Amino acid sequence: MRKNFGAKTWLYPMPVLIIGTYDENGTPNAMNAAWGGIYDTNQVMVCLADDHKTTENIKKTGAFTVSFATVETVVPCDYVGIVSANDEPDKFDKAGFHATKSEFVNAPIIDELPMTVECKLLKFNEDGICIGEIVNISADESILDAKGKIDAKKLDPIIYDGITHAYWSFGEKIGQAFSDGKKIR
Repeated sequence: MRKNFGAKTWLYPMPVLIIGTYDENGTPNAMNAAWGGIYDTNQVMVCLADDHKTTENIKKTGAFTVSFATVETVVPCDYVGIVSANDEPDKFDKAGFHATKSEFVNAPIIDELPMTVECKLLKFNEDGICIGEIVNISADESILDAKGKIDAKKLDPIIYDGITHAYWSFGEKIGQAFSDGKKIR
């Protein structure tokens, strides 16, 4: 038997995405974006309200980064989601984050977050959907496997549970995409 919950904004797993931007003075900012993901080939989308400092920064600079929150960084990543840079201009520093300027876009790479998607703004839809073109993905060597690929276990990303408002860690590998289904013939 199933229980019906009605229309809810529940999707699993929901990555915890940290959006990095610079303001007009080159001051870094970070924001925890509740909803986002792949939009199209080589494109990401994040849902951002007009009143966010992050939205203002993206519109001015035409660029942003998307990093993945990790088990190790859950506290500062949650902090940048509950505090607005409009109210706390030093929130990036208070979170304990350090920035390195992306080589590809005018946006910060957050040193403490080991994987970053670097994006050029394509457009803002009228409903607050920010769409960016992925121009580079960078990863700290500490999360690479022996073949030089990103190791999800080493990245140790967290996911958001919108039902209980909890963060969860990544589980064990249990299958291989585009392969395991071939067992059914």
